[in-house]
Amino acid sequence: MTDEQWDHGLALKLHGARRLTVAAWPSLREAKGSVVLMSGNSALFPKAPYAAVGTINAAIVALAKAFSDRGITDGVQVNSVLPGPVMTGRRRSYLEHWAPLHDMTVDEATAKFPQEAGIARYGEPDEIAELMAFLVSPGARWMTGSALRMDGGEVKSV
Repeated sequence: MTDEQWDHGLALKLHGARRLTVAAWPSLREAKGSVVLMSGNSALFPKAPYAAVGTINAAIVALAKAFSDRGITDGVQVNSVLPGPVMTGRRRSYLEHWAPLHDMTVDEATAKFPQEAGIARYGEPDEIAELMAFLVSPGARWMTGSALRMDGGEVKSV
């Protein structure tokens, strides 16, 4: 990837999350609120072709952990979520680009990925949303500074 692509990824995902959290912090502190930053599996298990994604996702996990440290003092709960392969518009777009490069139809590429990843299916956005809803619920109030993976078993570790 070019420097420009790296810079774009950092600006969009890392700095976007940082700036939004910093801007919201006074209100979060007042309300004793919660923050959930979205990272991804690649934060813990990066792959060479996606080095920028893995690096940026790891930075988001570290950022959430740093914010959670401040949150202990300020009463703000901060966690991060590391989803695996979720079927979103972005994933569909990726598959549409990837399939012809590998002499496959989009349907073939869509079916092949879960098999190669060792998962039964793609995750659904609602499943990630439910995890995030739990993280901001009273039942998870003592949980802070955690990075939670939801990946359908793609990563074979604890």
